Amino acid sequence: MLPLRDTIPSRKIPIATWLIIIINIFVFFHQITLPHDDALYMVYEYSFIPLRFVRGIYNPKSYIPLFTSMFMHGNLLHLISNMWSLWLFGDNVEDNMGAFRFIVFYILTGLIAGFAHFISNPMSNIPTVGASGAIAGVMGAYFLMFPHSRIVTLVPFIPFFIRVPAPIFLFIWFVSQLRSGLMSGVYGKVIGGVAWWAHIFGFLGGVFLYKKFIKKRYGRP
Repeated sequence: MLPLRDTIPSRKIPIATWLIIIINIFVFFHQITLPHDDALYMVYEYSFIPLRFVRGIYNPKSYIPLFTSMFMHGNLLHLISNMWSLWLFGDNVEDNMGAFRFIVFYILTGLIAGFAHFISNPMSNIPTVGASGAIAGVMGAYFLMFPHSRIVTLVPFIPFFIRVPAPIFLFIWFVSQLRSGLMSGVYGKVIGGVAWWAHIFGFLGGVFLYKKFIKKRYGRP
């Protein structure tokens, strides 16, 4: 199923969501326009590599890729799918948090996702890039913040459109990630090159932390 949009319009222009999307697009197109060797160096230098992190865990510079890897993508489809999910869920979450709190929340859940990937694959020397861990945190917040929302979803190959309750859509997504994560543990590898545990713990981070970032509203009872 392909999510197209939700049924809750934004109250304000989602400045932070747009800013994050623009940064991701800029970084991707900067990367693909570099000469081949420079592009490889950029990936190696700024992606998150668990084994390198282990070897330099006492070096403050080793923590930088946990942040920079959130703004890099492996290919155009990877970028589009992540930015589409961010746009779909991010604007409403930002509405309830405000731009600055949303950015802090986004980065924090992304860092949680990065550490989860490290713990699940500490000896991996495969570069990890992508915003999906942080976006999973946004989805976790949306899961509890908008229980009455609907996700307009395209069922391919038939095709037709259905409105799926957002909690059901996101619960199915989470279960699919958990299943893949457990399978990756059983077989001792990252299935399909995806950091499943980053998605799982990014989502859980959003579920447990979102209340700390909601704007306080003052007014008459």
